[in-house]
Amino acid sequence: MPSPSFRAAILPVTPYQQNCTLLWCEDTKKGAIIDPGGDVERLIGAAAQGGVTVEKIFLTHGHLDHASGAADLKRRTGAVLEGPHRDDTFLLDALAENRRIPGFGHAEACTPDRFLADGDTVSFGNVTFDVVHCPGHTPGHVVYVSREANIAFVGDVLFRGSIGRTDLPGGDHPALIHSILEKLWPLGNAMQFVPGHGPVSSFGEERRSNPFVGDAVTGRNS
Repeated sequence: MPSPSFRAAILPVTPYQQNCTLLWCEDTKKGAIIDPGGDVERLIGAAAQGGVTVEKIFLTHGHLDHASGAADLKRRTGAVLEGPHRDDTFLLDALAENRRIPGFGHAEACTPDRFLADGDTVSFGNVTFDVVHCPGHTPGHVVYVSREANIAFVGDVLFRGSIGRTDLPGGDHPALIHSILEKLWPLGNAMQFVPGHGPVSSFGEERRSNPFVGDAVTGRNS
């Protein structure tokens, strides 16, 4: 039996232009939103325009541009909030403190209905994603992977031509490099990924050209 198919629309939000993603199962029109950092009204409108019922909210990590709108979106849609790993609780609890930052007056603390761990799965409609815990940018950062569709939603772990910063509270550079090399690269060079900011790329392309974790830097062979 073929795997259920889904569609995705990248909707940049907040002054940081964070890549929030609206996902929906083509069979059921039930969907999920990954990292609603803000612009909640626009996200709800995009779902409504596509006839999508938002039943889940997935967070990759607890930073303000990824999670500040989660509580409001949950309240307005009744969606279940899942992720990140519980090690990001300190960031989720402090979200309201970011209201003083221009463009984040909407920020609210949030508590997930379900924290996630490495090896868990999440679902919307008939679609299931694998959960990979990838600490480093934050302690509780997780990545959502569809092996069937060959795509991963990696938050701020990896970018086209760059990697996540590790100079913020809870950041750990060696842990981030380990997450990329030992958790992401084994998913395969053909795996495309949607980063938290900027354009889509693939793990193979980053292994070829990324100046921080490419094979030429790490000494690995593709």
